[in-house]
Amino acid sequence: MSSPIQLKPDETFILNVGPQHPATHGVLRVKMEMNGEYIVNAETVIGYIHRMHEKMGELKTYPQFLMNLSRMDYLGALGYSHGHVLVVEKASGIEVPERAEYIRAIMVELNRIASHLFWFGAFVMDLGGFSPLMYALQDREHILDMLEAVTGSRLTYCYFRYGGLYNDVDDQFVASARKFIPRMRKSLKKYHKLVTGNVIFRKRLEGIAPLSKETCRKYGASSAVARGSGINFDVRKNEPYSVYPEFDFDIPVYHECDSLARYNVRMDEIEQSLRIIEQGLDKLPGGPIMPEKKPKIIKPPEGDYYQAVETARGSFGVRLVSDGGKTPYRLKLRSPTYSNMHLFDESCRGMLIMDALAFMGSLDLVIPEIDR
Repeated sequence: MSSPIQLKPDETFILNVGPQHPATHGVLRVKMEMNGEYIVNAETVIGYIHRMHEKMGELKTYPQFLMNLSRMDYLGALGYSHGHVLVVEKASGIEVPERAEYIRAIMVELNRIASHLFWFGAFVMDLGGFSPLMYALQDREHILDMLEAVTGSRLTYCYFRYGGLYNDVDDQFVASARKFIPRMRKSLKKYHKLVTGNVIFRKRLEGIAPLSKETCRKYGASSAVARGSGINFDVRKNEPYSVYPEFDFDIPVYHECDSLARYNVRMDEIEQSLRIIEQGLDKLPGGPIMPEKKPKIIKPPEGDYYQAVETARGSFGVRLVSDGGKTPYRLKLRSPTYSNMHLFDESCRGMLIMDALAFMGSLDLVIPEIDR
């Protein structure tokens, strides 16, 4: 969509969007050059959000850095922890008990659903609807209760350990998880009836902010951003890790490339996560949650190691360069929000500002995870 009114360069004006809630998701600032209500140019400014996670990872010992991961993405913390422990285990040759791997997958998928529920509620609220947020938070609370009972935390988890887990799940957790699955499926039907089929909601998203496959590849986009543009890529399927090859689940892909397609992908992913959790509970083996033999001090051999995992916001990669010491020589964290966010700069040009805010919401940005 292009502006019907062409102004002279000196007749455009600058509009600062953010950093504030609820318009721009946390501390993100977008500097927009406007032609009336149309966007001529946009620049996402990330100077406010440098968290120094990588540098802290190079100064702390490996166990000391574990709690940092959850601060990078407070809505999908367990996925980030999973990626970090996997790369250290790969580098150190640490074997993880099968029970621990299954519990990790169950926990990550519960956390993924909780993240998508929060996004769903906030996204609809960005478009002017408040009630769905209350329903979504109500379902999310059940997940947080389950995770708190096992991990001791409701948001920033430090549950995974090198070689296994901090704590085992009990029969009460398993029963609660089994009870939650049909509840969530019933809620999904309600959400689709209340929101997905709403004509106003659909008019705000259909055909808005189309992203081509080429644009997604250019910026390294992942998650629903890429899968909503017809790119069938999910790390759990394309680069399998942990026990995900043991599960039967589908990767939702839509080819409409618009904001509604990105919404549909995430809603479908909730059902696929429920399938994984259900299978994980059915197949959950007995045994220990930590290996019998694990080094007391983590000192991976010299080398360059990499591991990617599929988080709620996309492909999260951890590159570890070890010199054989107690701390990494170099730690590089590839956060999906950084790539997904910069799609906005190029793709919102010529767009109405109200459509641009809907576009921004469809990207599911959690800004603190960015480490630049």
